[in-house]
Amino acid sequence: MSSLFIRKGLLALLMVLPAAMGLRAQTTTAPKTLTLKEAVNYALQNKAEAAKAKLDVENSEYKIQEVRAQALPNISASGGLTYNPILQLNALPGDFFGAPGTVILAPLGQKWNSVAGVNLTQKIFDQSVFTGLKAAKSTREFYQVNAQLTEEQVIERVANSYYQVYIQRQKLTVLNETYANTEKTRNIIKGQFDAGLARKIDLDRMNVNLRNIETQRTQLRNSVELQENTLKFYIGMPINAAISLPETEMEIKPLALEENPDVTNRTEYQLLQKQKQLYYYNKKAQQAAYYPTLSVTAGYNYIGQGPEMPWFKKPADQVYWSDYSTIGLNLHVPIFTGFGTRAKVRQAEIDLKKTEEDIKDTKLSLDLAYQNAKVQIQNSISTIELQRENSKLAREVLENTQNNYRQGLATLTDLLDSENSYIEAENNYISAQLDYKIAEIQLIKAKGELETLKN
Repeated sequence: MSSLFIRKGLLALLMVLPAAMGLRAQTTTAPKTLTLKEAVNYALQNKAEAAKAKLDVENSEYKIQEVRAQALPNISASGGLTYNPILQLNALPGDFFGAPGTVILAPLGQKWNSVAGVNLTQKIFDQSVFTGLKAAKSTREFYQVNAQLTEEQVIERVANSYYQVYIQRQKLTVLNETYANTEKTRNIIKGQFDAGLARKIDLDRMNVNLRNIETQRTQLRNSVELQENTLKFYIGMPINAAISLPETEMEIKPLALEENPDVTNRTEYQLLQKQKQLYYYNKKAQQAAYYPTLSVTAGYNYIGQGPEMPWFKKPADQVYWSDYSTIGLNLHVPIFTGFGTRAKVRQAEIDLKKTEEDIKDTKLSLDLAYQNAKVQIQNSISTIELQRENSKLAREVLENTQNNYRQGLATLTDLLDSENSYIEAENNYISAQLDYKIAEIQLIKAKGELETLKN
């Protein structure tokens, strides 16, 4: 019995193992190499802001249809059934009934009434409808420009986050290299100490320095993971996905610096222009309340009356059916609204003037952003050159000091100082690259060319 149980257990284990191995293979997949272009395009396809902006553009089409419906005929059907338990009595002269000089209370109508009909309403002239159609088309254009602005904002945010991840990884690479070199030196000192050729204090100082570097590495690894998670959130990628960034993404490329770019091509400026156009139509819509409106109505109805429920009954049942129709023309002329319309028109004028002020201020801020980006680019290029040379020099000093220390020509303090100077110089150089890339994004944005990052 026990051997049978063991065989069944082994069989179940063999069946589970392939699935478990497949699951493990899935969880250890290689990280996805993500270029800046790929990150941007991934965000534009998966991030909620971009998707919602596209939905707003789609929704604007339905708003146009909604306004257009006001200019089309409105047709409706209606029906009803009424039962009158007590008919109203009307005082009528007895002359109608052959009893002159008397008053007779006679009921009017029937116990049952049923009406079914079709009604049509068509606006012939309504200034608010005509204005609404123009405003609806401008609304569509507004959402199209807004979708473009949203896309640019997503691109800018992704690019900034992308370079932050890259820089943190570069700094981690420097610390890993420094840790490996420091560990080699520590092992040499430990061998000398074991042989009685080095002091314990030197070994202790190297161990302290090694632990300090390891602490910095741990903190930087956490920072890299946080930055990567932020980037994945910005592009709409699952947080547990593994990514890697190619080295070529931090190449410093020269940019053309214009004197005064045309800011009217910027999406922010165009969006305000569309908003101004919408406020203009809003003003026109309020002014439309001064205009008369004219509409035509028509209806056709079929009515049945009798002492019984009329449905499916005939004159033999004292139920009679007849039809009737109406055609009407309705004219509405506003005369006095208590100055309410005037107040609404003036409020619309204020909104229009405020938008014009926003346009002036935005144009000035866009010019400022471009000039600041130019200055930052120029300064960053100079800083990068300086820090590149400084980093190269710091590495040479560190290598010479390491050689001198091994030959007994330099102190441990000199070695530790040169090591710290190298780390600082490398970090300064990497940070200068980040500053340049951030300024590069701002310059591209100021020129209205952020979309080039997705091509």
